[in-house]
Amino acid sequence: NYLPEGPYFFDPDTITDQPEKAIVAEMVREKALQALSDEVPHGIAVMVDSMKDRPDRHICDIDATIICEKNSHKGIIIGKHGSMLKKIGTNARYEIERLLGCKVNLKLFVKVKENWRDSEVLPANYGFRKEDEE
Repeated sequence: NYLPEGPYFFDPDTITDQPEKAIVAEMVREKALQALSDEVPHGIAVMVDSMKDRPDRHICDIDATIICEKNSHKGIIIGKHGSMLKKIGTNARYEIERLLGCKVNLKLFVKVKENWRDSEVLPANYGFRKEDEE
């Protein structure tokens, strides 16, 4: 009440400083963890490989990769005849379409990178920040 009103540092509609790719990756990861519940530990990451609007601006094509630590996890994530991967993609697509305000063509892939969480570089590449240990 006693301070003068200062300038806005962000547009009033801005809700985060994260790029859309990072938000989309987290949406896919969230839906994967919800669908997999206790079957796969939280040792999965998602990278958005490409995100392109089509020229007519009514559809956004997104390719994303779910990274897991073990081959057995890959099978669980894909599911029988791809059913689990389809469920993850369908649930994520709905949320991403709401965020972007357009139709989304979402393609999901699954890759195994053993012990990626123990690497010095890979977690940062997948969007995880090493917390200060102090």
